[in-house]
Amino acid sequence: MFRTAVRNVFAHKARLLMTLLAVLLGVAFVSGTLVFTDTIGTAYKNQATTSYAGTAVGITSYPDPDGSGGDGHQRDLGVSAATVQHIAALPGVATATGRVDGFAGVADAKGKLIGNGWSNEGANFAPGKDGKDPRYAFVSGTGPTRAGQIAVDQDTARKGGFHVGSTARVATNGPVRTYTVTGVFTTDDGSVSAGGSLVLFDTASAQSLYLAPGHFKDVTVTAKPGASQTTLLNEIAPLLPKNSSAVAQTGQQLADQQSRDIEEQFSSLSTMLLAFAGIALFVGVFLIANTFTMLVAQRSRELALMRALGASRRQITRSVLTEALVVGVAASAGGFVAGVGIAVALRSAMTSFGAKVPGGPLVVAPSTVVVAFAVGVLITVLAAWLPARRAAKIPPVAAMSSADLPAPTKSLVLRNSFGGLLTAVGVALVLIGGAKGGTNGRWTVGGGAAVLLTGVIVLTPLLSQPVIAGVRPLLARVFGVSGNLAARNARRNPRRTAATASALAIGLSLVTGMTVLGLSLGRTIDKTTVDNVSADYMVQMANGMPLDGSVAKEIAKVPGVTDATAMQHADFTLDGHFTAVTAADPGGLTRTVRIDTVTGSRSALSQGKVLVADKVAKDHGWKVGDTVQADYPDGTHAEVTVGGTYGDNLALSDVVMPQSMLAPHVTKPEIQVVLVKTANGASAATSQAITDALGDNPAISVMDQQGIRDKFGGMINDMLSILYGLLGMSLVIAVLGVVNTLAMSVFERRREIGMLRAVGLDRRKVKGMIRLEAVVISLFGAATGIVLGLFVAWATGESISGSLPGYAMVLPWTRIAVFLALAALVGLLAAAWPARRAGRMDILESIKTE
Repeated sequence: MFRTAVRNVFAHKARLLMTLLAVLLGVAFVSGTLVFTDTIGTAYKNQATTSYAGTAVGITSYPDPDGSGGDGHQRDLGVSAATVQHIAALPGVATATGRVDGFAGVADAKGKLIGNGWSNEGANFAPGKDGKDPRYAFVSGTGPTRAGQIAVDQDTARKGGFHVGSTARVATNGPVRTYTVTGVFTTDDGSVSAGGSLVLFDTASAQSLYLAPGHFKDVTVTAKPGASQTTLLNEIAPLLPKNSSAVAQTGQQLADQQSRDIEEQFSSLSTMLLAFAGIALFVGVFLIANTFTMLVAQRSRELALMRALGASRRQITRSVLTEALVVGVAASAGGFVAGVGIAVALRSAMTSFGAKVPGGPLVVAPSTVVVAFAVGVLITVLAAWLPARRAAKIPPVAAMSSADLPAPTKSLVLRNSFGGLLTAVGVALVLIGGAKGGTNGRWTVGGGAAVLLTGVIVLTPLLSQPVIAGVRPLLARVFGVSGNLAARNARRNPRRTAATASALAIGLSLVTGMTVLGLSLGRTIDKTTVDNVSADYMVQMANGMPLDGSVAKEIAKVPGVTDATAMQHADFTLDGHFTAVTAADPGGLTRTVRIDTVTGSRSALSQGKVLVADKVAKDHGWKVGDTVQADYPDGTHAEVTVGGTYGDNLALSDVVMPQSMLAPHVTKPEIQVVLVKTANGASAATSQAITDALGDNPAISVMDQQGIRDKFGGMINDMLSILYGLLGMSLVIAVLGVVNTLAMSVFERRREIGMLRAVGLDRRKVKGMIRLEAVVISLFGAATGIVLGLFVAWATGESISGSLPGYAMVLPWTRIAVFLALAALVGLLAAAWPARRAGRMDILESIKTE
């Protein structure tokens, strides 16, 4: 039986090609994900181990130089230079090097920021006795030694055209300054690897910019030969200031912690990619099952003869499963090789997008090989199990009759009953989850969606009959005989039609659901940000850090600017509840932000009262006129009066107060954005004037209304683009399924097609019949998926509406029409080869086919 199974594989290799490709693509996605994450994760771990190789003890602190997050009594300034000197004097210490860092953005020749903003950093150059800093390898020049000098990383130097002796404009959290470049270096620093930049200042300048003179954020300690890391740690810990957040760890502990962090980060990426690989494989199951079902049907006479000659049911089942095993092994081998190629391509893509990936070998773990082959083989064998069982049930008497035996009615009755039950349970779970809301509600919706999708897939043979019957008159009227025959052929084998349509339904249900959610979230953010901001411009740091207090003052001097409202942020407790607060000038705020009051009045701000988000006020039981205790950041306490409540507005925090109320309680204002109102509206000239007033600072973004919209909605659009790309794999497999179904359908209907040709149906109409059959099946699957996606997206939206005020579902009719058009195009493209094959059949040869 094994030889028979292998012979059948080679005899039907063309028919099994699509199945092999489906499994190959799924396995390639799985193995590529595992190899990629293992390779990148190992490279970063090795980099972390190397960076801590000479570190005996590392001291890390989280300083609060402004006192805005402290207890009002002590300022955490990290580790003082005196403490570093005491550490360096310990017997087992070879060196103790202080480090300080923060944001630094370098402008290119056009004044634009080099790097991505969030990973643009500045640090201090800390040379040892030999004049070198072991963290940086200089390719030209030397490190900075005094104020006004900097060194830049090699990538930044290349992008900005910098060399030793040239000048560079650098922005920190203050005004832009011009520095002289003294050197260019290479480094494995994470900021550069992430696509940012690194600027080195002399230590005194870096301390003044980022912390305070004579203080460091981190300290790196190296040991003398023979000194123990643990012993040094025990000696250093007591020297750290009691009022500091500084924590000492051994170099090994730091390396281990960084390795765990890297593993956790790549674990999330791996899980996401594997989830999409699972979707692709799930779609492939239908193609595999469809293929083996049709192969069994076509070989029913052959299998019946084997039964008549003495083969048992078990042997027949094993024969079909062996065929699946051979296909699974071959597809897994090809998929694994393709997966390694995908991993290499992904690594190259990261580099092309600006992320520097540490060097290192390609990591192919034995577990990856096992998983790739196990997944491919198991998926193929499991998908072929039901067709194998049907093959075993073919009676020997079938050897005396025609080949294709219809599935018994009982099997569809049982299938429909089971599918109806699953669908009902899935609908109930989705509705319950949508009504419940919150995290638990979303998980319930997700579980219900999976059950519902499975139920609808099981029910698809039943659903296909009335739907296709309903469109048959239209097809007959528009396309004549070809349309009528296409509808009949699509209804002829409901199992086959269902399996083919289900693959498209799965992909399009996910695409539709994510599209609706993405667009709905984008519209909600628009309504609660852009629609609530009446300012012409929003000014903020490119890295998201606070703006300097001078920014609003400089913008206010620009001709045509009527308001430059600094939006200050703070976090402290009100009535015992930790609360986010926005503080601003009352007049400027009401002119640049649309505040829809629910109770009270906006004028309460100018009276020294606060406004509270309506939902927050209801949660805490606050009403207009109530007084609540404020525990300010500096540790002082005072009572504030609620002057009004306002509706949904993401441009504001939960509480809004006059800037004059908060100012006495913070050392340095944390200004997140400055909202700018002009007399004549936004214009290119005004935008340039604001940019010029800020010293053409590359680290500051000046956004008009469209820029604000792009900023808040861009992340959602980027996410949708990535998801569309990942889901494209499942749609490719679905297309293969349509091609496979039509090719086998044409093969088994050769005699019928020959008879149609003999009675006058020309080649063009035969091709049209096959194409229309493909379009009907594709559109049925697409429509099913779109309806499911809309339903699940609605329920998911209901579950998040409580935590996202103003959420409303958006129905993207244009995109839905595009999805349907693409489904029809998929059908036409998939039918190209089968239709051509049908049209070229020899009439006499086809009629002679048994």
